[in-house]
Amino acid sequence: MAAGTSARSRPTNGNRATRAAERDLSVPERLIAAASRLFAEKGYESTSVQEVVMAAGVTKGAMYHYFGSKDDLLYEIYHRVLVMQTERLETFARGEGPIEERLRAAAIDVVVTSTQNLDDLTVFFRSMHMLEPAKQRAIRTERRRYHERFRAMVEEGQRAGVFRDDVSADLAVHYFFGALHHLPTWFRASGRMAGRDVGAAFVDLLFRGLLAATPPAARRSARRG
Repeated sequence: MAAGTSARSRPTNGNRATRAAERDLSVPERLIAAASRLFAEKGYESTSVQEVVMAAGVTKGAMYHYFGSKDDLLYEIYHRVLVMQTERLETFARGEGPIEERLRAAAIDVVVTSTQNLDDLTVFFRSMHMLEPAKQRAIRTERRRYHERFRAMVEEGQRAGVFRDDVSADLAVHYFFGALHHLPTWFRASGRMAGRDVGAAFVDLLFRGLLAATPPAARRSARRG
């Protein structure tokens, strides 16, 4: 997720397993999967369209049927992840239950889904500046919409008295996502912490700064006493 992240090498066996799994995907999905893998390994600029279609096992004609250019592939790599994460966030935001539980679940979820799509996010943050301006603006608009929805959940908790109101909701969101965007610089699926472990740790740090010292129920009880 962070600009300037270096390309990562992968074991040959892992590549074979990945490519075997990709063969079961539709042609557009195979192209996106192959492009994401190659862009992460070699870099966007250093990967040719020919390499992408060879890795996907399709022809250039098949690629250009679905994608007008390599630039379109770069855009779609991140766009599909962002759409998926936004839909999941909306489910948490509109769900039932205390806001603390819903925000906690949403925050863990975005970390887990980020670790599950680490190549896509690494490629995007390393190469976003290479997108044509219109696509850059579109992505920034989508990301801003996601962050605003997340911030609205923090503000809901502040209005309910669950979260501190002396902490800027904007600052809390930037703090959380600032840490999240650095995941590709250190997270590895083979490491000692799984995505859900990292998500729980990140959310614990976020909530330690957000939670009000005295819960609303305790304040109401004190006033009645």
